[in-house]
Amino acid sequence: MTADSPTPDTATPDSAPVEPSPALVQLAAAHGIATEYWSFFGDRVHVPAPTLRAVLQAMHVETATDDDISATLAEVEDAPWRRVLPPSFVSRPGARALPVHVPDGHDVRLVVALEDGSWRDLPVPDQAPVAREVDGATRWRVEVPLPTTLPVGWHTVHAFLTPFGGGDATESAQAGLVITPERMPDPPTRPGRHRGWGLMAQLYSVRSRASWGMGDFADLADLAAIAGAEGADFLLVNPIHAAEITSPIEASPYRPASRRFLAPLYVRPEDIREVAYLTPTERALVEAARTPVAAMDLDPARIDRDAVWAAKRVALDAIFAVPLSPARVAERDAFAAREGQPLDDFALWCALEEHYEGSARPDEAWDIASPLISDLRERLAGRVRFHVWLQWICDQQVESAQAAAKASGMAIGVMHDLAVGVHPLGSDAWSLRPMYAQGMAVGAPPDMYNQQGQTWNQPPWLPGALAESGYAPLRDMIRTLLRHAGALRIDHVIGLFRLWWIPEGLSPAAGTYVRYDHEAMIGVLMLEAQRASAVLIGEDLGNVEPWVRDYLADRGILGTSVLWFEREGDGFRPPEEYRRSLLATVNTHDLPPTAGYLADEHVALRARLGLLTRPVEEELADADAERAAMLTLLRSRGLIGEAPSEREVIEALSVLITASPSQLVGVALVDAVGERRTQNQPGTDTEYPNWQIPLAGPEGEVVLLDDLATLPRFTSLVSAVDARV
Repeated sequence: MTADSPTPDTATPDSAPVEPSPALVQLAAAHGIATEYWSFFGDRVHVPAPTLRAVLQAMHVETATDDDISATLAEVEDAPWRRVLPPSFVSRPGARALPVHVPDGHDVRLVVALEDGSWRDLPVPDQAPVAREVDGATRWRVEVPLPTTLPVGWHTVHAFLTPFGGGDATESAQAGLVITPERMPDPPTRPGRHRGWGLMAQLYSVRSRASWGMGDFADLADLAAIAGAEGADFLLVNPIHAAEITSPIEASPYRPASRRFLAPLYVRPEDIREVAYLTPTERALVEAARTPVAAMDLDPARIDRDAVWAAKRVALDAIFAVPLSPARVAERDAFAAREGQPLDDFALWCALEEHYEGSARPDEAWDIASPLISDLRERLAGRVRFHVWLQWICDQQVESAQAAAKASGMAIGVMHDLAVGVHPLGSDAWSLRPMYAQGMAVGAPPDMYNQQGQTWNQPPWLPGALAESGYAPLRDMIRTLLRHAGALRIDHVIGLFRLWWIPEGLSPAAGTYVRYDHEAMIGVLMLEAQRASAVLIGEDLGNVEPWVRDYLADRGILGTSVLWFEREGDGFRPPEEYRRSLLATVNTHDLPPTAGYLADEHVALRARLGLLTRPVEEELADADAERAAMLTLLRSRGLIGEAPSEREVIEALSVLITASPSQLVGVALVDAVGERRTQNQPGTDTEYPNWQIPLAGPEGEVVLLDDLATLPRFTSLVSAVDARV
């Protein structure tokens, strides 16, 4: 075998699993890639060589030959020593020591430029530094404790190297220094209460008689006001991240084009101030655009995002043409200046989507730095301005929704949802391409409910690129979401600790975990949440390492609990034994509403779609036993009688979780109206109309927002919960 021959563990993606060499295992581990893990079912899984090689390749690590692996291993060990400072450093006050690498024969002076413009010296204590030969020269590693007096914020640390004996600095370096809160405060509550409750809803599904075929930001404000009047403290909605602006529009709110910017699809055109200045002809144009999609508000079958956006785009183009007053110009320009280049890039992506609609996009157009894109940025400037304006309108309407929520008495208000990732052809993946791993998809390994695993078709962030950027993309994304919100739910929060990477061409089960610097990721999240006075909730269901839940609780980040998943032996865990640091709910958007769950819809649907790996009879038997155990628990507490109705059981389940010590309790709107259909069936794409189901009652009748406050089933359930929180 020559030096250039493939190593013995080389294999094609569809070949049988091949055991990796020890050197490949060591290299993967050095990059945070799991070489083995424990499955949901308790099995120890060894990751095959092709998976490890594919993940390393996505991280720009060469593994073609034995020599490549040896050289890369040496580079991994030497690379930190070549830099005076790490690319960025995130720490709680006084929690971590800053590593500094100093060339032999030099002293180092450290100064911190604080966010407020002031400067502080960072003393280097006496110590016995560690030495290493790098590139033929000696370098010394010193550990510099961070003072506990450093304020939280986004700072910069500067290092100046001077020769022993004095003289001018021969080298300088700087790095982002982020000091994060130790712990988040408890969620705010209404006066006289020790905790709060709220509604959970899929915004697009909640329509009113004024909607344009789907729920929008005006409906968000009205739903928040209705819930607040009933005593709710928050309204959790699906992600409202930006989606495509040409057909077909991705239905899943968890696969957005951008997580930093918002979806104009949710704009209520009539609520834009400039509508008042439309001519009669222009008003007629707007009304003509709305009429056909408004008729869809009474359709209980399906949400048609493409039709809604086509109608709204006609109206928005007309409204955009109205000149802004000087005051409005100042507001728009201030918004654009605050958002900066990322907003311009997002608006350009939207303009490009329109420009290439219906035609193939040349390869050069996928490179934001290409001459073609530079030319198109000028040629499409008018449409870029339109999409900048749209984001400003989105921001204003979301601000109004949060104001309505707070005015209704809510202690928290709107709770946004953060998706795990982005669409591989979306704006973020285009404008921030170096931040993402190419040829990889985020997903989940097999578990009890998704026995074949899941591929979410989203590229993962590269851990090293995040650190090099000083976590700015994460910071900016969180700032946008929390600007007009009181809380943020982080979907699949384990993704801030580790993500399941699936190489292109392999099944979900053939992926592996890649670890992230969770101390940095969580710290940045907390810093931005603290500044927004917002609550953080991490969705920590499924195959989550127990220490992660403890870590989140210690940092004041709430976890999540779904009643049906709280098992203890053959029955259910008493709610009194739930965690305190928790948002407790009966169900989740990835399960059928409780009415459907009680009717075994979670089994029947998966059977129809071919998603079961066991005979349907076995699944139904388990479901029957589960339901019987739950009804027994409810009867033992006097919450139902011997022959309860479906509605009585649903209400009893919501009342049951109020017995928990959990700091927040969530009530699904679908449960409060008796909806039976699931919003999302994991493991499907075209097989089921995921994220397209309008809100309806138990008989399939449309439930409009206008009628919600007087709907007996709704008022009965939320009153029962409110009385016990």
